[in-house]
Amino acid sequence: MGGFHEVRFPLRLALGASGGPVRRTDIVNLSNGREQRNQRWRDSRRRFDGGSGVKSLADLYAVLEFFEARGGQLYGFRFRDPLDWKSCAPDRSPSPSDQVIGSGNGVTSSFDLVKTYGDSGGRWVRRIVKPVEGTVAVSLDGTVLPASTYGVDAVTGTVAFAAGHIPAAGATIRAGFEFDVPVRFETDRIEINLAHFNAGRIPAIPLTEILA
Repeated sequence: MGGFHEVRFPLRLALGASGGPVRRTDIVNLSNGREQRNQRWRDSRRRFDGGSGVKSLADLYAVLEFFEARGGQLYGFRFRDPLDWKSCAPDRSPSPSDQVIGSGNGVTSSFDLVKTYGDSGGRWVRRIVKPVEGTVAVSLDGTVLPASTYGVDAVTGTVAFAAGHIPAAGATIRAGFEFDVPVRFETDRIEINLAHFNAGRIPAIPLTEILA
């Protein structure tokens, strides 16, 4: 049975990777010329090609070593999305007011980190399960909280408030953070041809998101 290794795909390679979110929609063409669209997946799933970031033999060997250490598809790992890796837009710095993660009721002490994507037409709430340790900052009704009042589980993406600091009823909890995507290799085989590589042909290294 496979598991998860709390290690990150080499950052210098991830920054050059290609890919992004994938959704699954069924489109049925009706006899009157109209169409009917049905959403098959509730959430999007990210897919990447790690080979896009490989620029040298040293990079290629780093991927090979990482692949073997994960047992191919057997173990998942962390991957930094080159575009979407923090609680705000890529040209901004994370702030404790970025994302609403819950509303207090005076009893609940744990809240999951989430990121909301939306506009006037709709929105989608994404669960964040792999925050980067040491980057999470939390605010309560606009007041930034000291780190001593809560703890963050970097493995599950849960914020837990300490005794005596549980949010009161109606209080809005917000957070800012950096995060990784939990992924695995989408193949048990990486085919390397050095002649092709030296000629500029990069091997495909498919990665797919592991949904919680």
